[in-house]
Amino acid sequence: MTRHGKNCTAGAVYTYHEKKKDTAASGYGTQSIRLGKDAIKDFDCCCLSLQPCRDPVVTPDGFLYEKQAILEYILHQKTEIAKKMKAYEKQKQVQKSSSQLESKSSERERVELFKTRENSIVSKPINPFTSGLNRGGDSDRAGSSSAAESSGSSASSVSSASSASSSSSSLSLPSFWVPCLTPEAKPTLIKKPSKTVLCPMSGRAIRMNELITVRFTPLDSSLDRVALLTRQDRYVCAVTRDVLGNSVPCAVLRPSGAVVTQECVDKLIKKDMTDPVTGDKLSDRDIIPLQRGGTGFAASGIDLSAKEARPVMQV
Repeated sequence: MTRHGKNCTAGAVYTYHEKKKDTAASGYGTQSIRLGKDAIKDFDCCCLSLQPCRDPVVTPDGFLYEKQAILEYILHQKTEIAKKMKAYEKQKQVQKSSSQLESKSSERERVELFKTRENSIVSKPINPFTSGLNRGGDSDRAGSSSAAESSGSSASSVSSASSASSSSSSLSLPSFWVPCLTPEAKPTLIKKPSKTVLCPMSGRAIRMNELITVRFTPLDSSLDRVALLTRQDRYVCAVTRDVLGNSVPCAVLRPSGAVVTQECVDKLIKKDMTDPVTGDKLSDRDIIPLQRGGTGFAASGIDLSAKEARPVMQV
């Protein structure tokens, strides 16, 4: 094959492979990739640390966590909420003080306006002997003054119209190049933070007293923890002794914390609704389906594609 055929520079079609290659090299456009089994969390790993749990607990939604990791997360979130609440209270105090200053300044302006109006009122004594003689002159002066006022009002209307047109033509707009016209950024208002700690996986409220201790049944009780973690099949169902994994739907029983398969729940436990480990009566909320990762196969029902949104060049 010639070099021209290898480079394929004579093709009239922009192929999908070329487009994908150019997108990866340019740094623009959204990239998508399919995840493999190595990028999927095992059913017995913590959702925060992604490591096999030493002291596992599960939420009512079925998400598994290491007890120490989830407690540290809850304490950290409470600390952050306390900081945000403190900043919100400080902003609230600043707004309250500024509103008080504005009310005081407006009240002061009203007082000053009242004083100026009162000072402009001047009372003059009336002479009864000269008031009758000046009536005719006063009427003439009134007529001339009314004519002058009408002419002045027309002139003032013309001048106000011209000033309005000049002000509209010379309206100053904000500019980023002139320092005196540069717009100022207003401080961002802090919204009142919620005091509820949310689960990092489900987004629902999570509390320490709602965490349920989980007890896995090891495949071989004679193995220590290190030897158990090196095996691919580590735990089994507490009732049927079936091997547990990401491909096997599991459930946690609230009274005992035992992990059983969903098949065992449907065929055995739901018949008499009794915990086979402790003998306690169960309800529907006491059977918690355990959230698990995918198996790496496309038909596992779990989306294994990851996308990275990057800048897009638009014409």
